[in-house]
Amino acid sequence: MILDILYKETHSKVQSEPTVNPHKSTSSERVKRSLVKTISWRIIGTVDTVIISYLITGGIDKALAIGGVELVSKMILYFFHERTWNSIKWGK
Repeated sequence: MILDILYKETHSKVQSEPTVNPHKSTSSERVKRSLVKTISWRIIGTVDTVIISYLITGGIDKALAIGGVELVSKMILYFFHERTWNSIKWGK
């Protein structure tokens, strides 16, 4: 039933021509944006990891050490993951 409603809504709307911006890059997202997203997400993730590590180990030194390693490794992994997905045209 929900799928029927969504199908009717999307097919009953009048499709208008998309506006083309000649200044916009066709690759969707620039490296700088991906890098800023990588850093902001890792800050959130690392704070979470430090809190969980502290709750498990009971030591702030161990929690910060785990968070530090996780910060660097996952930032690198996320950046390349984000850039790879940006190059995939599926779903755009």
